[in-house]
Amino acid sequence: MSDRLKIALTKGRLQDQSVALFERMGLDCTPVKDPGRRLIHQIANYPLDVVLAKAPDVITYVQHGVCDLGVVGKDTILEKGGAFYEVLDLGFGRCRFALATRWGSDFYGTYKTRRIASKYPEVTRAFFERKGMDVEIIRIEGSVELAPILGLADAIVDIVETGATLRENGLEPIEDVAQVSARLIVNTASMKLHKAQILDWIGRCQQALAGETEREKGG
Repeated sequence: MSDRLKIALTKGRLQDQSVALFERMGLDCTPVKDPGRRLIHQIANYPLDVVLAKAPDVITYVQHGVCDLGVVGKDTILEKGGAFYEVLDLGFGRCRFALATRWGSDFYGTYKTRRIASKYPEVTRAFFERKGMDVEIIRIEGSVELAPILGLADAIVDIVETGATLRENGLEPIEDVAQVSARLIVNTASMKLHKAQILDWIGRCQQALAGETEREKGG
């Protein structure tokens, strides 16, 4: 059994922010910063292999135990679910799910069944179930903002950062659905088999995050 942990990182911005965190932890992340076409990279000064993957696959790899750890957005966790431990809010990749409608529309002022367009049907379904509202959910793969503009839907549920895209398309957020940030997840069996190593890793992450918070306060 290898004594090296495997961590799956979400490609893109979360990958870059994860690497920045790891470097604050003292890891040599040179191969991950310039990965080329390689998808698995060894960290030289810590017993860790980094696997680069798309967000839903990070959860799949951790859940099935081929990776011990993963860094993935809370948005993917809420939509995909899965059996794993969510152990740490890493604090970066912050945004939110929001319910948005066309400017001036009275979304709640009708008894008809509303149609909601979203790339995240499970997040949307859970949100309206908590409200006790019966809605029709339409899954959209591309620019979800088009749905209310074209009259396909009464509202959308989507990830919002600045809201600029919504404003440019005549939409406005009317209610927050859930807060999102990057999370550290752990395979349930790995937590038992490699408990000491994983707790060491979590502790190093927490220490680096606490140091960053102190620097921000000092600044």
